[in-house]
Amino acid sequence: MTYLLALDQGTSSSRSIVFDAEGAIVAMAQQEITQIYPQPGWVEHDPQEIWRTQLATAREVLQKAGISARQVRAVGITNQRETTVVWNRRTGQAIYNAIVWQDRRAEPSCVALRERGLAPTIRQKTGLLVDAYFSGTKLQWILDNVPGARAQAANGELAFGTVDSWLMWQLTGGAVHATDVSNAARTMLFNVHSNTWDAELLQALDIPPDLMPRVLPSAAQFGEVLPALLGHALTIGGVAGDQQSALFGQACFSAGMAKNTYGTGCFMLMHTGKNFQTSTNGLITTSAAQASATPEFALEGSVFVGGAVVQWLRDGLGAIRSSAEVQALAETVPDSGGVMLVPAFTGLGAPYWNPEARGTITGLTRGSTTAHIARAALESIAFQSAALLQAMARDAQQAGAAAVTELRVDGGACINDLLMQFQADLLGIAVVRPVVTETTALGAAYLAGLSTGLYPSTAALGELWKAERRFEPRISAAQAQEKMQRWEHAVRQATAL
Repeated sequence: MTYLLALDQGTSSSRSIVFDAEGAIVAMAQQEITQIYPQPGWVEHDPQEIWRTQLATAREVLQKAGISARQVRAVGITNQRETTVVWNRRTGQAIYNAIVWQDRRAEPSCVALRERGLAPTIRQKTGLLVDAYFSGTKLQWILDNVPGARAQAANGELAFGTVDSWLMWQLTGGAVHATDVSNAARTMLFNVHSNTWDAELLQALDIPPDLMPRVLPSAAQFGEVLPALLGHALTIGGVAGDQQSALFGQACFSAGMAKNTYGTGCFMLMHTGKNFQTSTNGLITTSAAQASATPEFALEGSVFVGGAVVQWLRDGLGAIRSSAEVQALAETVPDSGGVMLVPAFTGLGAPYWNPEARGTITGLTRGSTTAHIARAALESIAFQSAALLQAMARDAQQAGAAAVTELRVDGGACINDLLMQFQADLLGIAVVRPVVTETTALGAAYLAGLSTGLYPSTAALGELWKAERRFEPRISAAQAQEKMQRWEHAVRQATAL
């Protein structure tokens, strides 16, 4: 029983990965899920499809690995955060589609909360800014807009959960209605200091407490998978939201350690230990994945368009046929030739928080080519991430905390050597890519192994983490600063439209 099964339910797909005790990947299975866009600004998923594809990949990966469920020590779950599901406790059926984290329909509720003067209270209790990104106002929308939902909720007939809770309910046949602190912290309803649902915030959004799942540490005994589903009863031993799970999988267990995930967007988290630190530089405070009942925190910044800019080069501009071609095209020129691309296709996230910004390409000359634009597109991912780390550094300095000395990286785009080298150049610190870049799933597996005794401590997990390559800065601090100043100038042009 030395294998670990990680269920990684993401925005675009459901995946399952089997890891061995050393954290190496044994097998992987993946199925895409349908994106539903009922109207502009709305994004939904079918909860039954989420469950069906996740179960199918779990069965498939055991077969691929050539093992039975009896050889699996425990199951870990990691998930797209903030995505909101409400279901009937008796039937186990969702009463509405899952409202995805990207969905903006709850913005009017957020305006109302701000107008009521609740933003400072929410920030102090949850670490979050009032935004439609988080689950609380999505849940409120479902209760207000699905016929009969309010009455059913008042009668205790409904259950709310993020995707981890929905999967646990299905995996345990309705025996478990739970979540972990890292997912609860993304609802705008959870007091991260006491690790409890906050009565004042629930009341402010008119949410009955009976709807809410039980909250446990990220490494805990959540319940058991029904034997009929995978062939044997398995302990669910670890749960964490995807970005906190990646921080854990990168062995960033202590204050000052940071990781950046290069996916569709980019998500940078810096562990702040037991210190709840409110950012004055456009970041949010969130609960880190927790191996015990003691609250631990991280500063987080989100880039809305990271790897998605490469998809735009492919599908929008037709500059490349496949995403894999971007590095080769960008390397045909020595630099971007003064071209700057700000991919503010859906506004700008942290640290700018400007929803009105729009994408711009500046610095074009008669000599500019698609290669220069491709290089500028790649560099935009690094520029946005550098702005995040600089914001974190300012926050750390103000708090008298340790500065980040290296950035651990993961996600699809981290395999791009050109991008990683440029990132190190801008930051002036080492950018370190691990041997296993599937750190989101690995974090969930590690949490499950920790709670079931496969690993004695986080220190033991830290020893398993191995670097595949270190990218050291190759330019001076003055040159990096000059590049960042040009980037900030381009951002100002994008926000002045």
